[in-house]
Amino acid sequence: MNIFKEFEWRGVVKDFSNKTEKHLAENKVTAYIGFDPSAASLHVGSLLPIMCLARLQKFGHTPIAILGGGTGMIGDPSGKTVERQLLTNEKIEENLEGIRKQLAHFLDFDAKENPALLINNADWLLPVTLLDFLRDVGKYFTTNYMRSKESVKRREEDGISFTEFSYMLLQAYDYYVLCRDHDCTLQMGGSDQWGNILAGTDLIRKKLERSAYGLTFPLVTSSTGVKFGKTESGTVWLDPELTSPYKFYQFWLNTADDDVIRYLKYFSWLDKEAIEDLERKTVNEPEKRAGQLVLAEEITATVHGQAKLERARFASQSLFGGDMSNLTPEEIRDIFDDVPSSDFALSELETGQTAILDFLVRSQVTASKGEAKRLLESGGIYLNNVKVSETNSIVSTNASIANKYIVVRKGKKNYFLVNLV
Repeated sequence: MNIFKEFEWRGVVKDFSNKTEKHLAENKVTAYIGFDPSAASLHVGSLLPIMCLARLQKFGHTPIAILGGGTGMIGDPSGKTVERQLLTNEKIEENLEGIRKQLAHFLDFDAKENPALLINNADWLLPVTLLDFLRDVGKYFTTNYMRSKESVKRREEDGISFTEFSYMLLQAYDYYVLCRDHDCTLQMGGSDQWGNILAGTDLIRKKLERSAYGLTFPLVTSSTGVKFGKTESGTVWLDPELTSPYKFYQFWLNTADDDVIRYLKYFSWLDKEAIEDLERKTVNEPEKRAGQLVLAEEITATVHGQAKLERARFASQSLFGGDMSNLTPEEIRDIFDDVPSSDFALSELETGQTAILDFLVRSQVTASKGEAKRLLESGGIYLNNVKVSETNSIVSTNASIANKYIVVRKGKKNYFLVNLV
């Protein structure tokens, strides 16, 4: 199977230029995708293009990841309804460094035969003068041509600045330089990049008198039409400092049945046979969530490594009565950040005289001592998933996690987080 067929069965082909399949089947191709440095981290919405570059390399082709240090100073209007905030050079450099580290989890920059390349388009965009650019690039495009592209048409009604209007030419110039200097003949990207990609193939045809190709991926959304990677708590980032490995793992674990097989094709390394097996299990035994478990484990391990996957898996088990004794305060905060919480004085627990009934009422877990007593006697109170049934029990710092938290469970799944202050 060639890489184009691989892309097809995984459902990642949206648009492609004439003879792209033949080009990929008959040649060792150098291909590129651009990454926007508007943040210090990529997010899960970037995973589809990253995985497509990584698959391309696995099939023997050469991937180039372009970091938009130059174009990032302008901002791509594609898929946007308002003008982007322009970034300083310093902020772009900071963002580029974070993105470089993340791409290294997927692309092999040290491969012997077809090493991936990481290039900053600022290298050729910053030195070029305005007059040179207008003469050498601008003359090949009419305003009618540029205005016919969807990324521009959508913005014209409300107004688009000349700065963002010119973005198409900058991206076309990127492709031209990569084709000229690195024999790059394929540009890939999201479906909103189709117009920009075609502008690049046109410029290469006119200036270099050779063929170049384009391929786009579908916009990734959930089965309910929600933009992929957006949650109630915000964007899901690849940086563990912005989205913890536990929350990252949970994001994939919460995938809907209607989406999980598609996401396995998009984002995992599993082959067709393995995914078809998971598809059967999802249809026949949806309650076991086999596809979601594999999806969460595969992607968390790829992005964060096996050790952090194990911690995320261990933390997840605490929600089902698992051992909490080895969880860190940071993990506790991650797991229970959206449950009811209250503060309790650590100094009171240090005296060793705080009765469980008082603790439950004053931490607002129960409304009264009577309710607390009934729950204790019926086995419905757990501290850090350890059952407490004696109504005369004492709560001390021994019940805490690093003297910072006590997780109280009332019944089967009503959790409360007590912050020790």
